[in-house]
Amino acid sequence: MAGIKERVAYLHGLTKGLNVDEHTPEGKVLLNIIDVLNDMAEDVEDIYLQQQDLESYVETLDEDLNDLEDEVYDSNCICEDDLIEMQCPVCHEDVSFEADILDAKEDIEVTCPHCGGVVYDTMIDCDYSEVHDEDDYDHHYGSHHPGL
Repeated sequence: MAGIKERVAYLHGLTKGLNVDEHTPEGKVLLNIIDVLNDMAEDVEDIYLQQQDLESYVETLDEDLNDLEDEVYDSNCICEDDLIEMQCPVCHEDVSFEADILDAKEDIEVTCPHCGGVVYDTMIDCDYSEVHDEDDYDHHYGSHHPGL
């Protein structure tokens, strides 16, 4: 920014060195143009300094936000690899749940948040091997086994 102000100062010095008369119409125009250029150079320098301050502030905010995101999302993150997505047999909406449910020792039932239908039930998965007649299974558990 100093380059602009220096160039305007140089023009101002030229007008003095060339003895530009401020009482002639041409002299008035030239001196007023140089005054306007000087005012503009000062305004541009002020804007430049404010912009540098804003850049510094935004960088600080960005770093703080990244730190916050790391703290919040890393501690509560459930990665896509840790999710199972199944289609509800009743309303056919996609339902996601944590994959560790499949390893649960107790009976767990996953219901659809849209319609309340059973999407996955650990007992259904276990009992399927014991059911030999598919019609009995469909009648007892429903016609759509969620499967994996």
